[in-house]
Amino acid sequence: MNWDQVQGNWIQLRGKVREHWGRLTDDDLDIIAGRRDQLLGRIQEAYGCAREEAEQQVRDFENKLDDFAAKARTFAGNLKPKDQRASAAR
Repeated sequence: MNWDQVQGNWIQLRGKVREHWGRLTDDDLDIIAGRRDQLLGRIQEAYGCAREEAEQQVRDFENKLDDFAAKARTFAGNLKPKDQRASAAR
């Protein structure tokens, strides 16, 4: 998932960000608004870590988002009616 997608889906992803970084406040999340650079800065402030550590945390989060998106696509594909799946397999 790229950061344009994160910005476009920020309202839905706020909860995931909050779960991952519990020290971030609602005000922080409003300021971040799906922007990677803002997220990095807020992580550094809230957790007192260096930029490199914040970068690693964000990369880990990006990987989790990618895994989540892949699972969602698989799940959505499995929801197709049985006859659509059969014709798609042909």
